[in-house]
Amino acid sequence: MKEPTVIEATRGAVRILTLNRPESRNALNGELVEALTGAVDRAAREAQIRTLVLTGSGRSFCAGADLRSLQSLQEATPESNTEDGLRLLGLYRSLATCPKPVTAAVNGPALAGGCGLATLCDVILAEPEASFGYPEVRIGFVAAMVSVILARQIGDRAARELLITGTVVSSERARELGLVNRVVPRERLLEEALSLAEAMGAGSPDSLAYTKELLWHASGLSTSAALELAVRVNLLARTGPDMREGLAAFFEKRRPNWKPS
Repeated sequence: MKEPTVIEATRGAVRILTLNRPESRNALNGELVEALTGAVDRAAREAQIRTLVLTGSGRSFCAGADLRSLQSLQEATPESNTEDGLRLLGLYRSLATCPKPVTAAVNGPALAGGCGLATLCDVILAEPEASFGYPEVRIGFVAAMVSVILARQIGDRAARELLITGTVVSSERARELGLVNRVVPRERLLEEALSLAEAMGAGSPDSLAYTKELLWHASGLSTSAALELAVRVNLLARTGPDMREGLAAFFEKRRPNWKPS
């Protein structure tokens, strides 16, 4: 029986998604992109799942696009190439707009599209031997879609260093650039990611979803428009059931009993 390209496992309220093409360093092909998009979307819809952790099998997180797949697209029609690009955009959008926090546990090289996957997660933990980079320019390609998000996350100057030079950097350098949140020993990487995911999942489901949606939309707005959006989100939160439950739990000195969203 063929191994799944994405292994889905659950610990408590955390869904663990493991890229599972170790023989290809978990490179992204059409099958993996489709499987991961579906897995993220399913977890987003499951009320009992509060947070996600994304990692890779073997010694790599994700080596980027499968170059054999890219090579085959050289002879494909413009329509086929457009469809392929839109599938990858769909995956990126699913990760970025997932209403539940997503933590990347980067267990090895995260390159090109693989670095894009990590970038689109909310938090990145990486082992010391992990590496990060966007070497697309070195094969005549462009990290087009993720460049928009990368620049917003780490700033234009740092994004230019990665995108224009195509340099692959260590996990510690990626942390200095603001791409990685924490560098964690390999033997503790997944457990630390799960602990962090569980801690984030203790928050209000509605509040987490509102926060992620606000961050996603506000980054493309003027300061004035972003503040207007923030006021609307503030109103939604303060009049919602999660805040009523959160305040009641605080005053009653108990844990909140969040209802599935």
